[in-house]
Amino acid sequence: MYIGTYTKGNSKGIYKVNFNTETGQLSDLQLAIPIDNPSFLTYSPDRKFLYSTNGSESGFISSYKIKDDGSLVLLTRISSMGKGPCHISINKLGTTICVSNYVAGTIALYPINKDGSLAEATQVFNHNSKERESHAHSALFFNDELFVADLGRNAMYQYILENGSYKLKSEAIVKTEGNPGPRHFKLTKDGKFIYLINEYGATITTIKRTKKGFKQIDEDNTLEPGFTEFNKCADIHLTKDERFVYGSNRGENTIAVFERNIKNGKLDKIQSMSVHGDWPRNFSLDPTGKFLLVANMRTENIAVFSIDKNAGTLKYLHDFKVPEPVCLIF
Repeated sequence: MYIGTYTKGNSKGIYKVNFNTETGQLSDLQLAIPIDNPSFLTYSPDRKFLYSTNGSESGFISSYKIKDDGSLVLLTRISSMGKGPCHISINKLGTTICVSNYVAGTIALYPINKDGSLAEATQVFNHNSKERESHAHSALFFNDELFVADLGRNAMYQYILENGSYKLKSEAIVKTEGNPGPRHFKLTKDGKFIYLINEYGATITTIKRTKKGFKQIDEDNTLEPGFTEFNKCADIHLTKDERFVYGSNRGENTIAVFERNIKNGKLDKIQSMSVHGDWPRNFSLDPTGKFLLVANMRTENIAVFSIDKNAGTLKYLHDFKVPEPVCLIF
């Protein structure tokens, strides 16, 4: 497992660690490469290359070759085309990278060379308007579509690939009220449902694809009833069988667990589990689906939970010390 970090204090870059898929134990923490603020990571489809945002004021992204021992070699370091890059994703073919720049409110698309390095950006979309400042927070490809969650504009954008370039289809696939702050999202494998976690609203919005476009069909609170203190939601994940959805609360410091109706797509909250740490910015499910690991940024630990595959509920096992962890990928 690779660990993206902030390098403001004890961390030096991207770390790697071994994970035992039988016991859930983490071991042999090593620095894979020293690099500044590698705050979000993604793999190439063949797992030969790794890509990161480097969340500096100027804004960079980097590509790396993965060596046989798991260490990383820097291939490319280029401008993210905006301040505050916070999310990076790759299309299924492994030919295009998309970067979301939170501070600048832009997203940028980059071709990937055959050697895993990055070419200069070929498209940059600026979501800012005179009325509203954009904060692009995440983007995901689905076939010939690209979806973007924009926290500043309180909207999810949809782009369509046409003749080799992406064109805007919709600035808001569903209407939003108030200031929920869309942050991260996941699509089902068939693309019929989108689950969007809202940073300020402490909710998960369920969006269904229709013949005419998209519509919101559900909205569920991530917090326990009566919790009124400061909270900002962060990450969201679906289990492989798509029966359960998990979302992280920074403030309440919990993982909210939802059971998903696989027929109509709606969610039902079934558990709120303490993350045994502070500020769970990111979390990940291991490849076996038996464990969930949470990166607690402020307490500098990764908490490991077992997953009941039938019920979807979590059970705390142990934790592991890591400097400033903010992104986990297997």
